[in-house]
Amino acid sequence: MATLRLGDTAPDFTAVTSEGTLNFYDYLGDGWGILFSHPADFTPVCTTELGTAAKFKGEFDKRNVKMMALSVDGAESHKEWIKDINETQHTNVNFPIIADEDRKVSDLYDMIHPNANDTFTVRSVFIIGPDKKVKLTLTYPASTGRNFYELLRVVDSLQLTANHKVATPANWEHGEKVVVSPAIPTEEAKGMFPKGVEEIKPYLRLTPDPTA
Repeated sequence: MATLRLGDTAPDFTAVTSEGTLNFYDYLGDGWGILFSHPADFTPVCTTELGTAAKFKGEFDKRNVKMMALSVDGAESHKEWIKDINETQHTNVNFPIIADEDRKVSDLYDMIHPNANDTFTVRSVFIIGPDKKVKLTLTYPASTGRNFYELLRVVDSLQLTANHKVATPANWEHGEKVVVSPAIPTEEAKGMFPKGVEEIKPYLRLTPDPTA
């Protein structure tokens, strides 16, 4: 299986989950999606991650983003694990977890990296746009928990840059200045961005966040 790359179409699938059998595309509808994998149920770092994801659901909902997690254990195991997550992380898991016992989805998304472990999925993240294209991929080692503030920040950047001819600079957060696309001449940019264009270099122009 070739690695999924940015701009590739995210594979569709139908799978058993902790919330019943779901089709991925139907679940996402016309919105954005985050698919993230876990090596197994009852693992400590992933327990904290799923609890954190549940707490962030309101923020993702505001951005029209639906989450779906994956583990290679079965649905009944997931339901028992969810009880632990809810208890220890003081939340309620509010999104489906795929029971990928046959590794079908793991293979579709190249989530098993033999040099890390030849049976368990690595901890991958895929952000998928309304066009069902892969917009971002991240792969974490088992020892490092994911940063959900960063995932929110990336979604904000992806949604902004999908609708405006700008890019976001290092460490950008919603509301901060953005970079004008280098393809736009400065005089044209001044017409496009009425809040003003600051020219630091001919190729480096900043403008206030057009959505703020």
